[in-house]
Amino acid sequence: MGTWQLLLVGLVMLLGLLGVVTPGVPGPLIVWAGVLWWSTTDQSALAWAVLAGATGVLLLEQAVSWLLPPRRLRGAGITRRAFLVAGLAGIAGFFVLPVLGAVPGFVGGLYGVERQRLGGHGAAWASTRNVMRALGTSVLVELFACLLVVGGWIGVVAWG
Repeated sequence: MGTWQLLLVGLVMLLGLLGVVTPGVPGPLIVWAGVLWWSTTDQSALAWAVLAGATGVLLLEQAVSWLLPPRRLRGAGITRRAFLVAGLAGIAGFFVLPVLGAVPGFVGGLYGVERQRLGGHGAAWASTRNVMRALGTSVLVELFACLLVVGGWIGVVAWG
């Protein structure tokens, strides 16, 4: 697989990661499609193993998401911009502090936007807790699963 095609696969996966925090866009499906595209083009045993692992992780994420409360963006009192900033901070956190940084990045990004909007620590922290209870947990689970898949793909591509 050429460099340009790898770059395009990476861009598809980035689009999927952004789709996780954008309502109505099937982020995990787009990430999985990127892995499928790469594995069918590469056709090595390792590529098929990554596809199988990605499928397992994303199916497990779907099962866990069904157990969590449904997302209600309007009832949580959060803007789409705040949610997008939180998602981008979670993605950045994943790469700054590999794997574990996604959670503090997401929550920290959400808190930062809420602090700027509300003006104080107490109100921002209360709003952040409210949002995490209402919809943040299910989005965080979905984002973390997609980041694990993308991180595994990056590791395999960089390794060999």
